Amino acid sequence: MTVEPSARGTRRGTRQGKKRDIHERALGLLAVRQRSRRELERRLVQAGFEPDDVSAELTRLEAVGLVDDEAFARAVVEGRMGSRGESRRVVAGRLAQAGVASELALVALDEAPESEQDRADRVAESRVGRLGGLDPQAAFQRLYGFLARRGFPPDVARSAARRALAADVITD
Repeated sequence: MTVEPSARGTRRGTRQGKKRDIHERALGLLAVRQRSRRELERRLVQAGFEPDDVSAELTRLEAVGLVDDEAFARAVVEGRMGSRGESRRVVAGRLAQAGVASELALVALDEAPESEQDRADRVAESRVGRLGGLDPQAAFQRLYGFLARRGFPPDVARSAARRALAADVITD
């Protein structure tokens, strides 16, 4: 029996060849970054693999710990809320888009180390230095808008912008 490569580069022919290809593709996707089970499922089905084969492979990867939605959710929360300073609402949306179960997402979001206000204050303080030379109202509008685009609620964004701008005036 001859194995012919398909247009997408996956081997079709033997049953063993299909299993190896789906496994290699899944590992390749995981090598780039951690992914949720649903993200991997979507990518593998889009690559032309049979849904039953994809499900079996994902179950296998979960069993060995390479696919773990709980760990994925914690990593997203840590990276997005920590270093990037995104709001809880934005990160919750990213987790939902990745197909993480809402219960797992809520647990990970609740484990965030700082409050929404503390995170907004930190982001505002890091940004306020770029607003030098603007009149106070324009600086406030820009900083408030920046925080709002990051997904912070209006009252949180407003108070963070005010505190950061007041601290900037005091230190000048």
